[in-house]
Amino acid sequence: MSMKPIAHIYNDFPTKFGLPRQSGMSENLISRIIMEKEYRNPDAFRGIEEFEYLWLIWLFEPMGKREWSPTVRPPKLGGNKRMGVFATRSPNRPNPIGLTRVRLISLEQTAADGPVLTVAGADLMSGTEILDIKPYLPFADSVSDAATGEYGPDKQEPLNVEIPESVASLFTSKQLSALREALSYDPRPGYQTDESRGYGFAYGGYDIRFRVSGQTATVTDAIKIND
Repeated sequence: MSMKPIAHIYNDFPTKFGLPRQSGMSENLISRIIMEKEYRNPDAFRGIEEFEYLWLIWLFEPMGKREWSPTVRPPKLGGNKRMGVFATRSPNRPNPIGLTRVRLISLEQTAADGPVLTVAGADLMSGTEILDIKPYLPFADSVSDAATGEYGPDKQEPLNVEIPESVASLFTSKQLSALREALSYDPRPGYQTDESRGYGFAYGGYDIRFRVSGQTATVTDAIKIND
């Protein structure tokens, strides 16, 4: 069996650290999906605007030559608890395929790239390969009272986020809202609790530096990343 990407997704997160851990956690994170040339036929998108949400099937970033393990240690569970790989969303799996629900904002026909989808709420880093796009059907895809183990939204209290004006002024209001959402869910691994330690991730062309103290994440600096 062979597969090839039909598109790539682009947004303000060029690296994995800092990304929302699940789709829908940052509804302000806007991404653009640009199709490969052979899939730019407008007919392939006929009717897609009738759907509010879409499923993206995609490939995790290349992980090199690594043997898959039947158990993994999810960082958000502290990094010490082992769980079966099929009971987690770890990228270290036999076939590194991801599934993400996104909200469709628009479909635009462009001269340079053909049909371009703008979506919100993705948890994919910029440049990720998309294998397929399917409509989201609430009556078939949603079970509101399903058990979620230790991954439910009620398992973590969001952090307060403080961003100085000197940093906030670097971004659009939408970018700033997405940055706040990313920080509120605490990007650090669950086993990192040292309040004196600084962290950073790439976002919107800047290295965002922050610290976490108690229930507050404070941005300390934003350093321009040279292209």
